[in-house]
Amino acid sequence: MLTSELINQNMPRLILQDSVAKAKQLINDYKLTHLPVVSGNNFLGIISEDDLLDVEEEKIPIELIQENLMNIFLYNDLHFLNAVNFCNQYESNIVPIVTRSNDFIGIITSIDLLKTMGDFAGGNEIGGLIILEMERIQFSISEISRIVESNDCTILHLNTTVSPVSGMLSVTLHLNRKEIAAVVSTFERYDYEVKYHFGNHSYEDKTDINYKNLMNYLNL
Repeated sequence: MLTSELINQNMPRLILQDSVAKAKQLINDYKLTHLPVVSGNNFLGIISEDDLLDVEEEKIPIELIQENLMNIFLYNDLHFLNAVNFCNQYESNIVPIVTRSNDFIGIITSIDLLKTMGDFAGGNEIGGLIILEMERIQFSISEISRIVESNDCTILHLNTTVSPVSGMLSVTLHLNRKEIAAVVSTFERYDYEVKYHFGNHSYEDKTDINYKNLMNYLNL
């Protein structure tokens, strides 16, 4: 999904003739950290809430404080994950999107971005989660997939992160089933370290149920 597909057309923008008072009011009404400033279709930059709050004379136009504008943006043909990095890097809850010719086409809000990230990570799909920890040299997608598929499961999503402290690789698997006890057992049998797992444990529960049924039968 590209950044252009996530633009929220209901968000405000400023022009140089708008007053600081108007900008502050929009910041407050829409709960934003920044606002885009444009001239016609041209993107001029974004102004931060902090810079607006520092202005005591609220009747002056944005034009008189345009030295505070930050000319930061993303192009409309980039993958939306770039917007996540933008929000983190600039501590902003909006991402201005422009064309390659610097035409402003709108902003992405952090709320819309979060919803998209949830869909991207499979947050709306039912399934179990398994988190493995290993040395980076041990990581093999083919072997991990083989273990999962040998238990009649499918990997919906796979994500990796590296611990800045230990350097160990954390592998998060989102599976298409919640009954993941058999998969967990297989990983452990192959000497994988399963740090966490979340899902139903009907595989283990059946053993308990069978044991209880046997004991009830013997007590007859």
